[in-house]
Amino acid sequence: MEPSPTSPSSEEPAASPTGDVPEAAATVDATPAAESSAAGAAPTRRQLGRLPLDRRTAWIAGGALCVVIGLAWAGTGYRYEPLRDAVPVTVGHVPSDARGLRQLAGKLRARERALTARLQASAPRGVFIVIDQTHNRLYLKKGNETLLEAVCSAGSGMVLKESSGKKREWVFDTPRGRFEVLSRAQNPVWRKPDWAFVEEGEPIPKNPSDRLDFGSLGEYALYFGNGYMIHGTLYERLLGRAVSHGCIRVGRDDLRKVWASTGIGTPIYIY
Repeated sequence: MEPSPTSPSSEEPAASPTGDVPEAAATVDATPAAESSAAGAAPTRRQLGRLPLDRRTAWIAGGALCVVIGLAWAGTGYRYEPLRDAVPVTVGHVPSDARGLRQLAGKLRARERALTARLQASAPRGVFIVIDQTHNRLYLKKGNETLLEAVCSAGSGMVLKESSGKKREWVFDTPRGRFEVLSRAQNPVWRKPDWAFVEEGEPIPKNPSDRLDFGSLGEYALYFGNGYMIHGTLYERLLGRAVSHGCIRVGRDDLRKVWASTGIGTPIYIY
């Protein structure tokens, strides 16, 4: 005889058909845990964004405020004073009477005429060349008249050092001052100096004919001393930049005009 099923104990809640614990039992079991968690929670801290509003923050803010007030009271040490016009200083004796002033004015006008005459006497006569290295410009002038303004290229100012051998050093600057055309050449041939081979990383040739370079100087060249010249270039796109090794490079069309208007002895002013 099979034993009869036992009835559920009154101490254990009966399961629902779905297998869940009845709602009342779940409420009774959860209440002690909720009370214990509420009792152990830390008190809520007040904040202003990420800045906690506590006693430490108050001390820091108070100290910073005191520093600002101290700086405002002490100042920066700078004192503003308005700029005053300088009192003109008179050099020499200036007469106070009308006759003396007229005599002084006459002397000053005579002095001005003398200086103007000296300036005109020292000015170049005829056609001359002016080269502005700062803006890479060549001017062909005749008196106060500008016959040509051309874009050119002056020395780069770069320094080349020889890594072996004599350990020489070259600076590619264009000289400044007054010069003149010493010689002229049509279809000039460049005799390459040692630095040209050092720059290209090639051995310095012993045969002089290996130094000759045809066509790189353009159609014309005007020599003005120490190997410097005004000549053409194969790289006209670089005109206007300081990229030469010291010579003055000019475009083909402008060089033709310079060649046609100048001769031996033409002054050249480079600044």
